Amino acid sequence: MTSRLDVPVLHGSLVRLEPLTMSHAPDLARAAEEDRSSYAYTLVPRAAEVAAYVEGRFAEGSGGWTPFAQVRTSDGTAIGCTAFWDLRTWPGRQDLQAVEVGGTWLAASAQGTGINTEAKLLLLTYAFETLGVVRVDLKTDARNERSRRAIAGLGVRFEGVLRSWSRSWAPGEEGLLRDSAMFSVIAGEWPTVKSALRARLTGTGRRDRPSGSAS
Repeated sequence: MTSRLDVPVLHGSLVRLEPLTMSHAPDLARAAEEDRSSYAYTLVPRAAEVAAYVEGRFAEGSGGWTPFAQVRTSDGTAIGCTAFWDLRTWPGRQDLQAVEVGGTWLAASAQGTGINTEAKLLLLTYAFETLGVVRVDLKTDARNERSRRAIAGLGVRFEGVLRSWSRSWAPGEEGLLRDSAMFSVIAGEWPTVKSALRARLTGTGRRDRPSGSAS
């Protein structure tokens, strides 16, 4: 199993995805406190927890956790996080077969600006066209209707709900499992999804929201 991906900075016009480091912590602490009303089902640290959050993302590297800071290109400010994780290789081989995009959150001021859409375009492009995977997963708390709409709006396929599948991040549910709404893109669908994401960015598609697809 690959412990962590070695991914360069991924550049877009609205956002660039930089490998997460402690240098991003001050910006992320401010971003996380702008308005927390959309984080009910998503793991987003409080300002005082950001340093431990960043350290924890590196500790999760044994599962292939490859975290990024989402940096707004207009001002160079880190306004959220996202990641590749749950790397899966072909049976009996070392090359990747699939990966998940998750651990995604954005500051309130970055939501609805196209940043989430472009970040997904960057990650999916790298996954399919550089890593050569045949499948990318996305998932969210099944109760998170806002997140489910945002993921579905990316043009990916809804596969169903897996019961008691993932750790819950909802307040008061520490140590419990949640039902997870599962989505995916497979290699044969990628050209169509890619075209749709590009059209969304150049047209009316900046009315997006972060997927909140924590593990």
